[in-house]
Amino acid sequence: MKKQYDVAAYIWPAYTGDEPRTRIFWPEGMGEWQSVKAAQAKFPGHQWPRKPLWGYVNEADPYVMEMEIEAAVDHGVNVFIYDWYWYDRRPFLENCLNDGFLKAKNNGKMKFYLMWANHDAGALWDKRNSHDLETVVWQGGVELAEFKRAMSRVIEKYFHLPNYYTIDGKPVFMIYDIPGLVKGLGGVQAAQEAIEWFREACVRAGLPGLHLQFTMWSDAATNLSGVDGEKNVPAERFKELGFDSTSHYQFAHFLNVDQDYADLLPQVKAEWARLEKKFDFPYFPHVSMGWDNNPRFIEFRPGIIRDCTPEKIERALRMAKEYVDSHPNQPPLITINSWNEWTETSYLQPDDLYGYGYLEAIKRVFKDQE
Repeated sequence: MKKQYDVAAYIWPAYTGDEPRTRIFWPEGMGEWQSVKAAQAKFPGHQWPRKPLWGYVNEADPYVMEMEIEAAVDHGVNVFIYDWYWYDRRPFLENCLNDGFLKAKNNGKMKFYLMWANHDAGALWDKRNSHDLETVVWQGGVELAEFKRAMSRVIEKYFHLPNYYTIDGKPVFMIYDIPGLVKGLGGVQAAQEAIEWFREACVRAGLPGLHLQFTMWSDAATNLSGVDGEKNVPAERFKELGFDSTSHYQFAHFLNVDQDYADLLPQVKAEWARLEKKFDFPYFPHVSMGWDNNPRFIEFRPGIIRDCTPEKIERALRMAKEYVDSHPNQPPLITINSWNEWTETSYLQPDDLYGYGYLEAIKRVFKDQE
């Protein structure tokens, strides 16, 4: 009998113009496809422009998502992790999840869960002003009353859905920026109390509890993405805050990415081993598809993983599979960045460079097992 793996790809839900506030950043009304479509090479050999084989589709359209779900499941991706935002006292970019994925007739074939991307929103998403990384459009941190409003919405709207991803029956919820969370709530003790309220609110709602993840960073992290500032928190703080597990969001969050993809893999494996020793809760292995966020900038932006071929990605996937197989007492979860982070050049969707090569690599590792 084949072992089942939970292969979970992050989704950046900005490839739609259906959210009115996206026009602040992408006035053409097609979301961040605007930046992808306009991207050009910055130096000889730079592998841009790239074009999506499926076109510049609206991922808030349920018919589009039905197609994407079929492609994902056929190739072994069975979980989507939606980047989820709460800015200016209301959700942002929920359309792809609410109107696309959840209205797709075949969404029961996949699980999903949320990662609260609670970083500040700045000028980065607007290519015209992306050189200005100091301006804050919306703050990601929230005070306790706003935290309760936002989390109550998450519990009511998503956690009870039959295809919401759970561990031990508990809905999984990931938080991206722990220092930002703590700062917004007013300190570690206040954050502890807020998280305890969150857990209790889940139980009051009839759920067996909450499985809380955090996004792992490293002392070597740099602000390559343009939205990520200081993310380092002492290890003991995570235990105090009561988190249940962790994974990464991007190789760029803990490595010097100006390397060939193959040269990164021994460093990634060493980081997984380090984290296993450092924390007494599960680390779920992460695979990034690459890194190059030059499509978001007019000028050249350093920090590019080179030669991210499907063959080298497959090596990383097999490494993650081996990690899962060697940890039989934890859920078989692997996170991947990402399904569609085109402006960071880290995606599984087919393009005009490798075709379906990345998805076929997933399939070889997780579907075509002997």
